[in-house]
Amino acid sequence: MTIPVNLPDIRSRARAAFLGFAIGDALGAPVEFMTTGEIKAKHGVLKEIVGGGWLRLKPGEVTDDTQMSLCVARAIDAANGWSLEGVAREFAQWLKSKPVDVGDTCRRGIRNFMLKGVLETPFNQWDAGNGAAMRMLPVALFTLGDDDLLQRYAVEQAHITHNHPLSDAACITLGRMVHLSLMGFSKTRLRREADQLITAHPSFAFDTYRGLATGYVVDTMQTVFHYFFRGRDFEECLVGTVNQGGDADTTGAICGMIAGAFYGMEGIPRRWIKRMDRRVVDEVTALADKLIGLSACNRGMGLFPEGNK
Repeated sequence: MTIPVNLPDIRSRARAAFLGFAIGDALGAPVEFMTTGEIKAKHGVLKEIVGGGWLRLKPGEVTDDTQMSLCVARAIDAANGWSLEGVAREFAQWLKSKPVDVGDTCRRGIRNFMLKGVLETPFNQWDAGNGAAMRMLPVALFTLGDDDLLQRYAVEQAHITHNHPLSDAACITLGRMVHLSLMGFSKTRLRREADQLITAHPSFAFDTYRGLATGYVVDTMQTVFHYFFRGRDFEECLVGTVNQGGDADTTGAICGMIAGAFYGMEGIPRRWIKRMDRRVVDEVTALADKLIGLSACNRGMGLFPEGNK
């Protein structure tokens, strides 16, 4: 038995995932690198998109998390399918534009492509950052209905800049959790996906949450899991995540993409949408539609078993 595919609902959830991602980025960026105590002293509980922070952002402005995700989405759209070289070229154009913020590992990988045409950075034990996981959403939308493609493309895009087993595993798990959320599965089912990651890589365990929200992909995933599974709605998931501080734009963005797909457009506070850069809102929602349109799910393939609902 398989569950029927409700494409209008999937498309709406996909828009919410990409919009939720950008909102989480914009909400968390002003408190990036701050501690929980520093955030409390300045904001009490940060619940609004205020701008500022070390990057001196305008309210609703996004960072490299959303910008690099847009690069992946644009490349898929331009190729009408998957093009790893297209993704790398988009990254190169973005880097040439002198963005406000670029992670060191991302910069190194992109420059290797620009200078040498390299599409896969060598393994590096220090490359277990969250820079590949943060741009997983377009891959998840494009591969909906095909787990084999998800695994392949998740790792391919990751290895442009990050080549590490923990990063690879996090990317695949995030993609699967987005897939399940888009199809309307329960948090119990999503928790099973997180538990499978922990079985394979016990360092991701989060039941005893350590309160770390650094750029290390393990800390990032623990923070996202902790607040997503505890949260009762989209806002609670995101507010908890970004008020943990640390790499708050990335943890906020990743939590926002899962929570957006899970709770849908109706779950995203309108006041946050109104604060966002309108150009970003228009582009992420348009690209979400296009990516779902290219997916196996849209072609009537790759349905999920009903028993896993």
